[in-house]
Amino acid sequence: LVCHYRKGGVWCSQFDGSRVVSGSTDRSLRVWDVETGNCFYVLEGHSSTVRCMAMIGNTVVSGSRDATLRVWDIESGQCTQTLQGHLAAVRCVKYDGKVVVSGAYDFLVKVWSPEDGVCLHTLQGHTNRVYSLQFDGIHIVSGSLDTSIRVWKAETGQCLHTLTGHQSLTSGMELKGNILVSGNADSTVKVWDISTGRCVHTLQGENKHQSAVTSLQFTKDFVVTSSDDGTVKLWDLKNGEFIRNLVSLDSGGSGGVVWRVKCSDRKVVCAVGSRNGIEDTKLIVLDYDVY
Repeated sequence: LVCHYRKGGVWCSQFDGSRVVSGSTDRSLRVWDVETGNCFYVLEGHSSTVRCMAMIGNTVVSGSRDATLRVWDIESGQCTQTLQGHLAAVRCVKYDGKVVVSGAYDFLVKVWSPEDGVCLHTLQGHTNRVYSLQFDGIHIVSGSLDTSIRVWKAETGQCLHTLTGHQSLTSGMELKGNILVSGNADSTVKVWDISTGRCVHTLQGENKHQSAVTSLQFTKDFVVTSSDDGTVKLWDLKNGEFIRNLVSLDSGGSGGVVWRVKCSDRKVVCAVGSRNGIEDTKLIVLDYDVY
């Protein structure tokens, strides 16, 4: 199934089984039928690129380079609220069905009520752009170009911990319970306990990634990471030890990149491409057996 745009590139998307919502450089969101490829609605209102979105049920929250967020009812195609308060582009957004959390290039994280558009908290402390967020309803975790990761209490906006140790931008994180795994442009991956603020493991050594970490996921036993170096690596979550490469592109190091990974306990899907055309754009699906 291919959903065609007349103009503009797609920056972000969400999928709920029957519908895909996409956000574009043409400033719109589009709601698509997965079965037919038909476009239900074109959602217009942003004045610049739609850079990020979150979706639960019929509600989509979009963040834009116009420094606003919008709340949409994709059943009716209506914008139900505009969230205004950021002073620069909104780069990341999370939504749990009750509260919206956004991170922006103004160095701020904001917590919003999507019902009435009120900003509940403004979380200040980062000294550079906020690029990534995790939110579990209790804790907010923000990653910034200032190299730090901050852990906040969602209810009060209090900063509980500042996690330091990475040397560059934290571009990807995943939070489950008290365990946070972060991937960084410095080529390392770190495992943290957010209840104490302690770094439990740094996934590095002779088998570490040789370039920026592009994405990651973890299960109860393992961490799966991908990188600009063209590899996908499998690590032991409990002891931080390298297990093996799941993917190693021949073009790795000369342009081949694994952009994203999504995994379950035994399967991993890898989105592969390149910056220079040396590697075809494709998906690699693997069944992996650790032992």
